[in-house]
Amino acid sequence: MTTPRRVLAALVLLLAALTPALIPGTAEAHTSPVPGPIKAMASLGDSITRGFNACGFYLDCPSRSWSTGSGPINSHYLRLQAANPSLGAYNDAKTGAKVADIPGQAQKAISQRADYVTIMVGANDACTPSEGAMTSVAAYEAAFRTALRTLTTGLPNATIFVAGIPDIKRLWEVGKDHRAARAAWAALKICQSLLDDPRSTDRADVERRDRVLARVVDFNLVAEKVCAEYTTCRNDGGAVFNHRFELSDVSHWDYFHPNATGQKLLANLTYPTNDDR
Repeated sequence: MTTPRRVLAALVLLLAALTPALIPGTAEAHTSPVPGPIKAMASLGDSITRGFNACGFYLDCPSRSWSTGSGPINSHYLRLQAANPSLGAYNDAKTGAKVADIPGQAQKAISQRADYVTIMVGANDACTPSEGAMTSVAAYEAAFRTALRTLTTGLPNATIFVAGIPDIKRLWEVGKDHRAARAAWAALKICQSLLDDPRSTDRADVERRDRVLARVVDFNLVAEKVCAEYTTCRNDGGAVFNHRFELSDVSHWDYFHPNATGQKLLANLTYPTNDDR
């Protein structure tokens, strides 16, 4: 026959097992895009996050950023601000940045005491003057890993959100037969590793484009893998890379960077997100 003491002990063990599921913000924290109160956010990355060319010719436009923008963009900042009107936002991204610059940007986010940090980086590591100039996968992983280690050490309670690199070969697909796009790519020397001689069907050019795309895929896989090593890190589940964007989503100044419509699209693709999708 079971004694009262044994019954009590069994109940204690059962409650201990169930407690995480009963406490708000513990059992479901890993699936929530932004758990906990957010007082300050910081955005790390390159020209995409700076909103470059989204509101003028060759200008940074953080107010049109998918992460920290305002107005019609409905950025992460605006969605979080609905819960905290005094939310502070810092756009620490830099036009032209590569993954090697992200650890330094992470230090800025730490000094700003960010509770929420977004990262999108890698387009400039693949979009280079030539295929041979692309960042290696090993170097990308080393820098990205350093950035996340820096953030999680300096901001142990902050939520980190990693957005994927867009499918840059899709840009070639939608722009290669557009005269103005081809002219801009050539005149401005944009992403020549991929966009050089865009109408060529020579085997060497076809294979070159495929290798550049493969490098972007590898960068995204590395970012997802490293992010998954930290309980405070989320990623977009491939939403950005897999989206089939149109030429109307990019700036007609350079036919490369997202315009305001493209920035709004990025915001919608990346917030909210769910690791299980």
